[in-house]
Amino acid sequence: MITKTIEDYLKVIFQVEEAQGTVSTTDLAAELGVAPASVTGMLKKLAAHDLVTYTPYQGVTLTAHGRAIALRVVRYHRLAEQYLAEVLGMPWDEVHAEAEELEHALSEQVVGRIDAALGRPTTDPHGEPIPTEDGRMPDLDDVPLDSLAVGDRAVVARVSSREASFLRYLGSMGIYPGARVQVIAVAPFDGPLTAQVGERQYAIGRTAAAQVFVRAEKT
Repeated sequence: MITKTIEDYLKVIFQVEEAQGTVSTTDLAAELGVAPASVTGMLKKLAAHDLVTYTPYQGVTLTAHGRAIALRVVRYHRLAEQYLAEVLGMPWDEVHAEAEELEHALSEQVVGRIDAALGRPTTDPHGEPIPTEDGRMPDLDDVPLDSLAVGDRAVVARVSSREASFLRYLGSMGIYPGARVQVIAVAPFDGPLTAQVGERQYAIGRTAAAQVFVRAEKT
């Protein structure tokens, strides 16, 4: 039986794997807020059920079965976020926590109806891609904001962080998916970059800018 805890583990493994390629027990412990020893025990259980491939001290990867489950959970979560934002009008900094619960409770039939009612959206309120019903994910062609050079213009594609305070911080500057930005200055020695958003300029720290992904603005 696939429990809520198992779904959470598979989803987080998928997300870390997508972001950085390799997934360690330390990564999972930090993301899930549990002790490394607990992570090790769960990974052994997942491996026994052919959901992950786990090698101590070398990391963990999803099997085809595990990835299919992870993609389903991610799909349910991101569609729930989009529904909460688009239909119920919830702010983008509040939808994640609610969707964390809904992703485990929604049935395939209800998710299908939500998908149809929203017009088959391809992204969630944070710009993250929504997996298709058959488990496909589009290739991402964006880059982090902190990789741009002075003078570069771009459009915000997605934001990787779900921390509510961080999303409110970006929102206070008008940085949402679809917003146009231009890099005005980049301070040396890992200093902040200055970005033009609308008619105003903001200093954005490198750590924050690394979590905002953009695409080159089409001319």
